[in-house]
Parts: sequence; C-alpha cells; structure tokens
Amino acid sequence: MELKTIELTKRYSTKTAVSNMSLTLRKGVNGLLGANGAGKTTFMRLLCTLQAPTSGEILLNGESVRGLGEDYWKLLGYLPQNFGYYPHFSAFDFLLYASALKGLDKTAAKKKSAELLEAVGLIGDANRKIKTFSGGMKQRLGIAQAMLNDPHILILDEPTAGLDPKERVRFRNLISLFAKDRIVLLSTHIVSDVESIAEKIILMKTGQVIQFGSPSEIISEIEGNVWEYTVTPQQAEEYTSWFDVSNLRQENGKMTLRIISGQAPGPEAVSVPPTLEDLYLYYFKGAEKP
Repeated sequence: MELKTIELTKRYSTKTAVSNMSLTLRKGVNGLLGANGAGKTTFMRLLCTLQAPTSGEILLNGESVRGLGEDYWKLLGYLPQNFGYYPHFSAFDFLLYASALKGLDKTAAKKKSAELLEAVGLIGDANRKIKTFSGGMKQRLGIAQAMLNDPHILILDEPTAGLDPKERVRFRNLISLFAKDRIVLLSTHIVSDVESIAEKIILMKTGQVIQFGSPSEIISEIEGNVWEYTVTPQQAEEYTSWFDVSNLRQENGKMTLRIISGQAPGPEAVSVPPTLEDLYLYYFKGAEKP
C-alpha cells in the first residue's frame, strides 16, 4: 500500500499552512516531526479529507482519494489532537457508539470493542465512565476508537502531548504494535516519541518538508557538527550564549556541553555522533524545543 502526495498545498487568506508537499508513505511508522505551528495538523487533516487542498493531489495506490470517497474513509483511522468523547459514557459504550458511526454491526462491534480494550490495557476499566479516566487512559481509548474499523492507514496527531513519561512509553509501544501491515503517520514535536519507533522521519518547518528519510539518513546530514566540550561553570554560561547547546551535564565541578557547530567550539572539544534531538535543534533553534 502506498499513500502519496503530489505538490499538496493548503493556503488560507494570509498564510500557507502546507506548501508543495510531495511524499510517499508506505507501511510502518512514519514520524512527522516539527515545532508547533509547522503545519503538521493541517497536513494530517488534508490526508483525512477533513479539509480540501488549495492545490495538489493525494493518491492511494495511484488513485485520487477524491474519487475513492467512502471507500477511502473506510481505510482510515484517525486520532485528532483534541480527542472528543462523551464523559458520561463508559469506555465500552463509547466504542459501541463509535462502531455504529463506522457502520459495524452490533455483534462485530461488541467483539471488536472488547478486543481493543484488551489491547490498549483498558479491559478492566471497560464499564468506568470516561470522565474518571486519566489523560493517558483517554488517549488509549482514543487509539482504540481509531482502530475499530481495522484501518489500513492510521493517523495520530500529537497523541502523547500532556502524558507522563510512563504513559508515553506505553503509548509508543501500542503504536508499534498496531503499525504492522499499516501505514502509520504519527505527528509530534517531542523527539523521543518518534526516534525509537519510526522507520521514516518527516521533518516539517513552516509548511514545508525539509527532510524525509530513515533516522540514520537524515541524522547523517549533521555528522561532524556535534561536539562535547568540558568547561568550567563560568565558561558554560558564555558558550551557551555563543552556540546551540542540546545538552548540558555537570560532573565533578565541571560542565560538559553538547554543542551543534560547524567547527570545533574549543581546542579540546570532541566530535560525537549526532542524534535526532541534535538534528531537531539544528533545524528548529528559536522554535519551541522538544
């Protein structure tokens, strides 16, 4: 299966949210990484046909999704950034309701809802009202509703925003589990949420794709531009004002800085392998940090 965009563009009156995006997405986890305001949500809404593009095309296996209509929607699972739910529904009743909207018959809906509640670790809370759930539990219920129709394309917009570290790890594991034989597009501005599970990374900035490839491919661009340099605490203040510093570590009264720079920041600086977080800082310095 192949989902392809050709010069996809979305303009508003004073802003271009998505500009000439040409991508080919295949099975596996595709991480969509960018600062807030980069255009990630608009791009995902275009893929879900919730918004119409100003220009450009979206093709599924070579066929325009505009012509596929309902046949395309049946293949989609979507978890929006602001997941809507009925607080007085139980988790099980909510999934039955969502199943009816997706056209599942009652018997199939009950079976699928129970299976998914088990998969996302909520089967013991199936009869609890959603208003009593934690943020992580609501997000897991959200991914369950997105999976009700067994989608071939799963689109998740900032699914880990606001979750604590434990819930974020649990959610990443769920995404990896559901990614088998599906195209998964996972949007985030949190680097650690994609670096361990994404097979492809899309770096998006001001509505444009600035990098697309495997983590190792895109990270290689800044090979030789990341350094560790140990200095005094007083020097550390100066270096953080002069350079882009992705990490700062204190040891034995000294400060070890991780610096992104085209040249060695000092005579004893040591070149180190870059990470995805280094690359993020390289492209998004001045934007919201991960």
